[in-house]
Amino acid sequence: MDISLVIPLYNEEASLNELIEEVSKVMVKHNYQWEAVLIDDGSNDNSWEVVLQLKEKYQQVKGIRFSRNYGKSAALNVGFEKCSGNVVITMDADLQDNPEEIPALYEMITKENFDLVSGWKKKRYDPASKTIPTKLYNWTTRCVTGIKLHDFNCGLKAYKRKVIKSIEVYGEMHRYIPVIAKRAGFVKIGEKVVQHRKRKYGKTKFGFERFFNGFLDLISILFFTKFGRKPMHFFGLIGTLMFFAGLIIAGYLAYAKFFWAEYRMTERPLFYFGLLAMIIGTQLFMTGFLGELISRNAPDRNKYLVDKTTEENWLE
Repeated sequence: MDISLVIPLYNEEASLNELIEEVSKVMVKHNYQWEAVLIDDGSNDNSWEVVLQLKEKYQQVKGIRFSRNYGKSAALNVGFEKCSGNVVITMDADLQDNPEEIPALYEMITKENFDLVSGWKKKRYDPASKTIPTKLYNWTTRCVTGIKLHDFNCGLKAYKRKVIKSIEVYGEMHRYIPVIAKRAGFVKIGEKVVQHRKRKYGKTKFGFERFFNGFLDLISILFFTKFGRKPMHFFGLIGTLMFFAGLIIAGYLAYAKFFWAEYRMTERPLFYFGLLAMIIGTQLFMTGFLGELISRNAPDRNKYLVDKTTEENWLE
């Protein structure tokens, strides 16, 4: 299997036939062995019926239907589990991604040896209510992660098979797949300018709540990828610093109490800041300690991604 297309969809009944027809033409033209995994994320229109019709017409089409709407990340994660192509390409079902981009993305993975290639919709046809937050989000993500991509949330991406089989996508983490992949050791990440087409059917699913959720998810993914296996390094360090800061304050106040007769330590705000610092510091330290216990007893505590070995049977 040369290419697996993973296509999440939600209420896209009007666009599916046209999309798969375009995809099929591109695949036949370039003589690719391919499959298209369509994941219906709990649509309430006739999208699933269209998927079944496409399955009858194209043997390469495979469908998965969720019982309710779980979100794009869940759809991608299930699609990644089921696909079998050497190169995996994700795209949206709304016809705003052009299937003609597939061959170039495929060659960047197979010939230029990129682990992941992200599309960049340099010229967009979305409303300002979507493009302005997206630019701010992309700028923030570049600064925080050090990954120099212009469009993290572009649905059109290509991956080596081993990349998508080595990562897990959940929540709203689909927009951070390049970050997750880099943390897993796949550092050759490329970018390609792709055509962005105007939405032909339906309406955008983007809302401001997704924009704010994206920043919260960015904080989550950075924390868990860095401290997921060593929570004591985060909570323990901050807790220890806070406890000793409180201890220094308490020592200073105790000294003043014994050597300055008129001094009443409990009447100063500093006393309560010191007490609070020691209490919070102790709680943070215990949080790190408990997190370390949980981490060390987790079933995947010694699960690491091995790329190559000198002995073939070691990878079995």
